[in-house]
Amino acid sequence: MDADTKIQLGLRTSDSREEDIAPSNVFNEVLDQVAASLENGKTTNNNAAPDIPYSAFSTSEKRAIVFLVALAGFFSPFSAFIYFPALQDIANDLYVSLELMNLTVTLYLVVQGIVPSLFGDMAETLGRRPVYLLAFLIYVLASVGLALQDSYPALIILRMVQSAGSSGTIALAYGVIGDIAAPYERAGYVGAAHVGFNSAPSLGPVLGGVLADKLGWKWIFRFLAILSGVCLTIMFISFPETARTLVGNGSVAATGINRTLISLLRNRRMDDESVLIQPKFRFPNPIRSLRLVFHKATSLVLFSNAIFYMKYSCVQASLSPLLIEVYGLNELQVGLAYLAFGIACAAASYAVGKITDRDYQKTASSLDFTIDKVKGDDLAKFPIEKARLRSIWYYIVISSASTLGYGWTLEAKTPLAVPLVFQFLIDSFELQLSSTGLTSESMQVCNTLIVDLHPDAPATASASVSIIRCSVAAIGVSVLQILFDNIGIGWTFTIIAALCFSTIPGLLIVRQRGWDWRKNKAAQATELKEKK
Repeated sequence: MDADTKIQLGLRTSDSREEDIAPSNVFNEVLDQVAASLENGKTTNNNAAPDIPYSAFSTSEKRAIVFLVALAGFFSPFSAFIYFPALQDIANDLYVSLELMNLTVTLYLVVQGIVPSLFGDMAETLGRRPVYLLAFLIYVLASVGLALQDSYPALIILRMVQSAGSSGTIALAYGVIGDIAAPYERAGYVGAAHVGFNSAPSLGPVLGGVLADKLGWKWIFRFLAILSGVCLTIMFISFPETARTLVGNGSVAATGINRTLISLLRNRRMDDESVLIQPKFRFPNPIRSLRLVFHKATSLVLFSNAIFYMKYSCVQASLSPLLIEVYGLNELQVGLAYLAFGIACAAASYAVGKITDRDYQKTASSLDFTIDKVKGDDLAKFPIEKARLRSIWYYIVISSASTLGYGWTLEAKTPLAVPLVFQFLIDSFELQLSSTGLTSESMQVCNTLIVDLHPDAPATASASVSIIRCSVAAIGVSVLQILFDNIGIGWTFTIIAALCFSTIPGLLIVRQRGWDWRKNKAAQATELKEKK
């Protein structure tokens, strides 16, 4: 079977990769027969591509897969937020300062930025399923250790290990959705997944406060160990392999650890004639994710996304201490204040996914471009940048203006309802990314676009998002208290809002020039290949 036919069938080849991330070793006799029939003129048009769907998974199967990745991604932000109400109690029991406890939060964020690049690279060669299982195994063991430990060194090390286990789940989720969803429907599935991600920041502080107050802070980690153990079991039993380097569009049967327990018990294969040859394992290389930073369009989107995430981190990291300082709330009351964030994010996550898909359809209609709902569109022939960024300007403007209002109402000590309303608006129109992977309207759109720009390595592309955003967020959070002390709450959030407004010119450039950049790069790659 030639390379062009394999690409149409959803099987990637090393020649089809913009970056040599994971050469495909998948062979399929049935698909070879289809290719042979084309070559022998058994179809009406020898140049016509086989009518092979982008994904062999049914709509119900796609929804089930998205539910599972949303459940898995829930743990990343949940683990961060459930911990916040117990910081003071843990500091008292371990006889350390609150500053040292804050160090555990900072290091959690640092690991969160590094590990997804490793997991993302592994997922391109080993597949999504084994990496998910590995991530949850690490997470469960770390949570058990945290529930048993009684020292600050053990706490800080195990929290970093726990972060390593949970932080890769968001990048993997984008990779899975890129595997199963064609571009015209992809944003809707991303939005549905974010409902799970974005419910965590509101539930975490409430549950953490209740557990710490009623049962003691160690029950936070016991609860996480039990819950993650259940999730690991569910993933092991039912989560299918989706990596297109291994199973193509889902019609090629997986083997070994990539095969679900359900399929083993049923002794079922999707294609009895298919043969799966595993790509050779290579040591994960985070540099592969960093390379994407040097792509013009990708870099502008990455840094814009990082600024949105920095704003998210600063708003959420400062919420608890500011409400305690300005309004005298206790830990449980502060936890309840996070509900405004969670409700706004969960509702808006799903809505913005549908809006982004609508923008795709409207852009296609304006160009008389026919959307291929079977095989998926060739984005080399479509200005995906214009489609994805069509409505982002509204999100940026409304969210940034709300950030101004949020900061100055806290500065003026207005009634509590006023800053909470502004927080709701911030979250509704931007903040749908979590401290480990939630995404705002703006960030959700940017993350979807990153996957679109790198369809051959969606998990690696998503990992590059984590590296940049966590680095920028760590810088922002580290100077937040210094800014509060020196220029005040209002001016601090004014600066943050201005940074968000500053992303508009760069995103406008991507919208107008991104497609031309991609076409020029593709032409250069073709010319270089012909010279060889």
